[in-house]
Amino acid sequence: MRIEPRFSRIPPRAETTTLLFVDMQRIWIDNASGYYRDRLHGGVLHNQERLLEAARAAGVQVMHTIIESLTRDGRDRSMDHQLSGIHVPKGDPAGAIIDALATAENEIVLPKTSSGLFNSTAADYVLRNLGTTHLVVCGVITDQCVDMAARDAADRGYLVTVVEDACATYSAERHAAAIQTLRGYADVLDTPGTIEHLFHAKPVKTNP
Repeated sequence: MRIEPRFSRIPPRAETTTLLFVDMQRIWIDNASGYYRDRLHGGVLHNQERLLEAARAAGVQVMHTIIESLTRDGRDRSMDHQLSGIHVPKGDPAGAIIDALATAENEIVLPKTSSGLFNSTAADYVLRNLGTTHLVVCGVITDQCVDMAARDAADRGYLVTVVEDACATYSAERHAAAIQTLRGYADVLDTPGTIEHLFHAKPVKTNP
């Protein structure tokens, strides 16, 4: 039996599609090492740039979520982030989005203090105000914050697509396991397929 992709349930249109970058911040990218660094620089960052260029050209909404406390001392952080030692002070340059994905005028950035985008931001409210039906998700970490964003969005009725080759985690095994599980909640496409099917455009061809 052939299973139709989720995005075909409601035909995607640029004005009702949002591209979400999860936690693409200097603090998580600049000091990457091992497999994680190799994956980022071996294609993920390039693919994210392609997605961003194509989304902007098509008129797709672009949104970022970043980990950043509402305070300098982080007293507002989730208990999980406190126990895990995760703290990006409000306004800290290390928490800025990497230069390659820097926001254009009017693009939305939602600071969060938990792994789940929908748990510590007004993401659902904002996406519904934007008229979003299709949410395209990429970023880091595949089996943590990306996973939670995609699952929670699916539960809230969005048609979710995870861009497999634009996500990274700390091992090939963790990435593969997360992607396999996410297929239960989202369509999983590569960068060219996402651009073609969700942004209604031919894949952007740029030099790596």
